[in-house]
Amino acid sequence: LKELLRLKTAKARSVAAGIASATLLTHNLFPLSLPFLFAKMRTLCQEESIKVPKDVKITIKSKMVEVTGKHGNLKRDFKHLPIELYLSDNGKKVCARMYFAKSKQLSMLRTVCSHISNLFDGVMKKYEYRMRLVYAHFPINATITNNGTTCELRNFLGEKRVRVINMLPGVKVEKSAQTKDELVITGTDIDLTSRSAALIRQSCLVKNKDIRKFLDGVYVSSHGTIED
Repeated sequence: LKELLRLKTAKARSVAAGIASATLLTHNLFPLSLPFLFAKMRTLCQEESIKVPKDVKITIKSKMVEVTGKHGNLKRDFKHLPIELYLSDNGKKVCARMYFAKSKQLSMLRTVCSHISNLFDGVMKKYEYRMRLVYAHFPINATITNNGTTCELRNFLGEKRVRVINMLPGVKVEKSAQTKDELVITGTDIDLTSRSAALIRQSCLVKNKDIRKFLDGVYVSSHGTIED
């Protein structure tokens, strides 16, 4: 039995030595081949597409996308992305294509399609952000000036300072007709509209107090597209 076990271990050692020598030989002959065996796989070609709505015109030139609808026109630049953007089906479909990309890089294709979809929604329906004035004791007074391009907030936590917030280009703010202490922010560009709402939100932050107790401020209550 001992002789049999010795023979088995010797055979295993010889097999292991053979594999090691073969690996060493391969590495010496092709020193760059081994890292590529464990490299991440690249996709040869990947494509995403999105349909163009009926009442919208779109032009793409050098990855600069321009969309025109009943509420105006919007532009967006995608030159910083290593993709191919083009129209197909006689301008009825937008296609984004990418070559030799890794799995994480492929995510930018869906991102581009989402951005273009937001452009379509903006020129067709417009975006709307609703904000509520929240206070426990001191009522916040909101005044809209400059034809809806400037919002002035007074009496926040009893302060005398007037907070003046200018809306970004193409964005309008107004008081809600139905609800008390509510602001309605509208615009075609989702980025500019949401950033304008963020400027109002950040202008009324509670400082040097416990924010769990002092909940005064202007908060976004809902957002989305305006339904016709």
